[in-house]
Amino acid sequence: MPQTVPPFAELLAACQRSAVHLETRDVYGVVEEDEDFAAWRAGRRYDLDDRATWWNSFHGTVRDAVARGVVVRRARVVSEPVSDYIRYEHSCTPQNLAAGEDVRWLPRRLASDLLVPAVDMWIFDDRLIRFSLFSGDGRFVADVMEDAADVVKGHAEAFETIWERAIPHADYRI
Repeated sequence: MPQTVPPFAELLAACQRSAVHLETRDVYGVVEEDEDFAAWRAGRRYDLDDRATWWNSFHGTVRDAVARGVVVRRARVVSEPVSDYIRYEHSCTPQNLAAGEDVRWLPRRLASDLLVPAVDMWIFDDRLIRFSLFSGDGRFVADVMEDAADVVKGHAEAFETIWERAIPHADYRI
């Protein structure tokens, strides 16, 4: 595995066709989201029409990739009933959609016969994976890159199987 992990924006900027993201955790403790999550729990909701209050560099990076013709998809495998964190993610997903992502949800009860990767990941152009490692309490630990063709192929196939079964965001009720 390569040791250097380029920033996400750099990896997406190099994409030509596709970027897919698999999320498998029910709780994340990402420091950059702690304040927003706490505010959401206290009742704050973003007005999708007021981009100045929520649009950030991630959204701009995705928008730019989509404008170049890159298809960006995200699948979330979730336990039900969903955690508060998943409710938070669900409420913020229209922001991802506004940036150009397509998002689907797969309840674990519908995934019992699937081989689901154990680690969150981004796959870029079916050639490179960025695995994201988290601690037990959901705190980010590290990103690890993988470019072995057989590993990428297996994970890309797993993502596609999950994607085919997952429920589009507009249809998934929590």
